[in-house]
Amino acid sequence: MRKFEGFLNGINLGGWISQCLAYTKEHYDSFITEEDIKRIADWKCDHVRLPLDYEIVMNNDGTFKPEGFVYIDNCISWCKKNNLNVVLDLHKTLGYMFDTDAVADPDLFFKDEKLQDIYINLWKELAGRYGKYSDCVALELLNEIVNPELEDEWNSIATRAITEIRKITKDSWIIVGGVDYNSVSAVPGIKVPLDEKIVFTFHCYEPLVFTHQKAYWVKEMPSDFEVSYPGPSIEYLREKSSVIPQARHGAIFSECYDNLAMDEHFFETLFKPALDTAKKLNVPLYCGEYGVIDLAPAEDTANWLKDIHKVFDMYQIGHSLWNYKEKDFGIVGKHYDEVRKAVYTK
Repeated sequence: MRKFEGFLNGINLGGWISQCLAYTKEHYDSFITEEDIKRIADWKCDHVRLPLDYEIVMNNDGTFKPEGFVYIDNCISWCKKNNLNVVLDLHKTLGYMFDTDAVADPDLFFKDEKLQDIYINLWKELAGRYGKYSDCVALELLNEIVNPELEDEWNSIATRAITEIRKITKDSWIIVGGVDYNSVSAVPGIKVPLDEKIVFTFHCYEPLVFTHQKAYWVKEMPSDFEVSYPGPSIEYLREKSSVIPQARHGAIFSECYDNLAMDEHFFETLFKPALDTAKKLNVPLYCGEYGVIDLAPAEDTANWLKDIHKVFDMYQIGHSLWNYKEKDFGIVGKHYDEVRKAVYTK
């Protein structure tokens, strides 16, 4: 399995030009600055993942907003000066985002050819602007396709996007994930044209009851819900998960986890479908998001990160922590002071 060279240890800039609390120039100009990029470089990271919502650079009629591209340009410029690479992640496109509760029909994009045409045109524009930075900018097609029943539709759209991007830039890394929120188990279902610069991605927030404990956006999650890691056993985590509807179908309920210790072997087992696929196809792997909410015990968070990093390093899986600032996972927050030392002091 090949390495995703230059993208092995990164951090997300979520909340800047994606999932913004305020979609305003004041926010864009102040939320992330060059000082933040310098700080990330000082942590010995090799890249940032830059989530992008379409409305920063595009109107709803498909025309572009030239002023919106300035923030991407700035990020790339700052990163180049500080020897960091950039994953440009389309986090939201017209007609689709991973927060399915925020749209009337979360599957409309996959059925509406006009919305797909706008998506393709956006990627043509992004490839035209940033394909020239193929030595330091990777292009991620779309964040977290939710509905697992849309795998064929997504593969078709992703194939079309790759084909159009390759007409513009032959050398740019193109990152594509599977369905079910970029589940690691969905990686074998990714069916797109392969070349030397295609990367398969997944996200990891397992077990969800630990990484998202007390999260207000998880349905039926009590505000006082507490889960430890590693915890006494896999059965402990299954019992905790069973009372949260969104967690009842998590990976930990698979028989392959029976009697398995909660340590790096948990993640090694969890990643096996993706690892097997990547080895078979000789495609690099990238975990574009992973992390633990700032409401979890800090010591347990450090344990979780230590275990998942062991497996990333063991198999040379590129990875980008969620998140640098705010969004309930911001590693610069006071809650993470000791965790940050453990993660970024080598």
